[in-house]
Amino acid sequence: MARILAVDPGEKRLGIAISDPSGMIATPLAILEHKSRLIDAAVIASLAEEHQAVKIIVGHALGDENQPTPQSRRAERLAQAIQRQTSVTVELWDESGSTQAARQAHILMGASRRKRLQRGHGHLDDLAATYILQTYLDSQAR
Repeated sequence: MARILAVDPGEKRLGIAISDPSGMIATPLAILEHKSRLIDAAVIASLAEEHQAVKIIVGHALGDENQPTPQSRRAERLAQAIQRQTSVTVELWDESGSTQAARQAHILMGASRRKRLQRGHGHLDDLAATYILQTYLDSQAR
């Protein structure tokens, strides 16, 4: 297997995570400030190439009963923009609960409230991307 890159798309920031070469473990890679869909897509495609990723996972949260939301539509448009800039496969993956899971993981890791607030001013985007990627990797391992 090879590396997989994951994106947690937000309105202000995008969290990026990468898998290890075996495709078993996800780790945080970066937090990007949102510029524009085309610029974000180009940066993500470049990161995928730089890290020799064979797939890019874009998190999208569906609403109740798996209905599209404004955020999921935005994620779909980002995924399409990324796909136009790379030959790497781009796939949408349900990210429901990723930010809450990242926050909980940060607490379980023993980070004090002060440390959690200092860490990128409380931004958990890269940890949310890591959660998204890890759930994807775990589903593939089954």
